[in-house]
Amino acid sequence: MRIWGKLLGFIFGFMLSKNLIGALIGMFIGHTFDKGRGLNFSGLSGAKGSENQRQSAFFYTSFSVMGYMAKANGLVSKHEIQFANAYMDKLSLQGELRQQAQDAFREGKMAGFPLNDRLAKFKQACGNRHDLLLLFLEIQIQVAFADGTLDNDERQALHAIAQQLGFSAKELDQLLEMIIAGAQFHQGQSGKSTQSQLENAYKVLGVTTETSQGDIKKAYRKLMSQHHPDKLVTKGLPPEMMEVAKQKAQDIQGAYELITKNK
Repeated sequence: MRIWGKLLGFIFGFMLSKNLIGALIGMFIGHTFDKGRGLNFSGLSGAKGSENQRQSAFFYTSFSVMGYMAKANGLVSKHEIQFANAYMDKLSLQGELRQQAQDAFREGKMAGFPLNDRLAKFKQACGNRHDLLLLFLEIQIQVAFADGTLDNDERQALHAIAQQLGFSAKELDQLLEMIIAGAQFHQGQSGKSTQSQLENAYKVLGVTTETSQGDIKKAYRKLMSQHHPDKLVTKGLPPEMMEVAKQKAQDIQGAYELITKNK
């Protein structure tokens, strides 16, 4: 069943018209696209491909490596399974797309999963786009922290993934700190601006209280550029995963505003 064209058409039709009729028209146009050109996971074959191939490669590899991460310490916990299901719910995955995500997750849990080969092909399919690879790595970090802790096996798995994607150990450690702070900042946004919330805001941007306002602004702009949902979709992020980038961008924006207010 070919449905990605319909999904894209529905989304862009609604964005342009702001109503259901426009969305349905867009879905119909997407349907005609699907009839002429289906989507498969050939983007994992290793060749740089079309936007569809990059999107399918990102979608499939995200969930298969998610399964690998869940099994990194030898046992898939209920927290990790709940995280995967909640993640699929968050992306509103239903029907065939949810089945594809579940199949990929199960494959990643299997013994002998060819992690390095899959990551190499994924990196090539993405055209080495740093912002896509960064978001992919952030997703896997979230999986590792699904149970609230990060053991040695999970940390080693993350380092192996990061290295394969071209990130240094130092970059991963900084990213780990930013992700943890981001989760705490996101959870506390509805509350009052406490000192700990401000400290998390600095970590979200990867800066400190000693960083100048000008450098803080540069860090903010760089992170917003890397996580801009529309830009990421044009580079190969599946539309269904836009919510991930959108939430990240909102946290970055909120952190910057809080810092600026208190600077």
